[in-house]
Amino acid sequence: MTKYERLMQNLPAHIDAALITEDVNRRYFTGMKSSAGTVLVTREKAYLIIDFRYIEKAQKTVHDAEVIMQDKLYEQINGLFAKHGIKTVAIESRSVTVSELNAMRKRLKAEIDDTDALSDAIDKLRIVKTQDEIDKIIKAQRIAEAAFEDVLNFIRPGVTEIEVGLHLDYYMLSHGAEALSFETIAVSGPNTSLCHGVPTDRQVKEGEFVLMDYGATYDGYHSDMTRTVCVGKPTEKMEKIYDIVLNAQLAALGRIKAGVCGADIDKVARDIITEAGYGEAFGHSLGHGVGMNIHETPNASPSSKHIFEENMIVTVEPGIYLPDEFGVRIEDFVIVKQNGCENMTLAKKNLISL
Repeated sequence: MTKYERLMQNLPAHIDAALITEDVNRRYFTGMKSSAGTVLVTREKAYLIIDFRYIEKAQKTVHDAEVIMQDKLYEQINGLFAKHGIKTVAIESRSVTVSELNAMRKRLKAEIDDTDALSDAIDKLRIVKTQDEIDKIIKAQRIAEAAFEDVLNFIRPGVTEIEVGLHLDYYMLSHGAEALSFETIAVSGPNTSLCHGVPTDRQVKEGEFVLMDYGATYDGYHSDMTRTVCVGKPTEKMEKIYDIVLNAQLAALGRIKAGVCGADIDKVARDIITEAGYGEAFGHSLGHGVGMNIHETPNASPSSKHIFEENMIVTVEPGIYLPDEFGVRIEDFVIVKQNGCENMTLAKKNLISL
């Protein structure tokens, strides 16, 4: 069964077709990266309408949908509506703009379903990963981990945060990454207490933490990891905080399996940090899904209602952040299994002193 067929099975019976225009969703279904194009999925057939810039590539790479050269888009869509007897078409409620919706209502000869039906159906497909998707995510992670091993030989007193970040970026992009998963976080010393700090020209100093949160993208799929290392010898307090975070992460990893709620996973880690006296210093969620977007469902947070299923992917990234002192975050990401989880992150996470 194709992704298109599975999508239509997940839509209410009164919806005759789906119109997909969001870049990542379009790539998910067609397998082709492009900055434009419209996917029309009916109960009988799928179409990709795409302009001259991408037509040759689409004809060679898109297999489960008929590729049509875009000319007069709305007329072409209406023609396909007539061909398949489309009365109601669903759109992506979470990405279509107001102006786009107004244009569709004005020019498309079908009732527009602008509820969350289509977006929910797409999420339902994307939240559980296929083995092919998992393989790509693991490939992205291996690139990121190799970058980590390489940067450990680069970090030393005197290098700047920007230089550390650029070193990671260059390694990943020159060793198979299609792109970065997001703007690399590489911060040091007191800047490590900034949960999503931006690298500066601050120089790394002896006896302080360097926190790196980054990832690689491979064939459209992201990786995500965080490691905190020490340059020189850490203080007793630094070691204590690091151990609390690591123990919280290990406990959460041991709780993950199919059938468990995301809020329960978060609580396992949060309770350990809270009982150690640092609950207020852990202000973000424990984790989130990763796939073609760096943040996807499911999530593991105090309010999460997601029940984990086999082959969902979620990060596990507890942290403690002490303003004007330092911060520690350790992040792995895992594949949910029936009786546990498979950790895709193989990078060492004992406290490393460089």
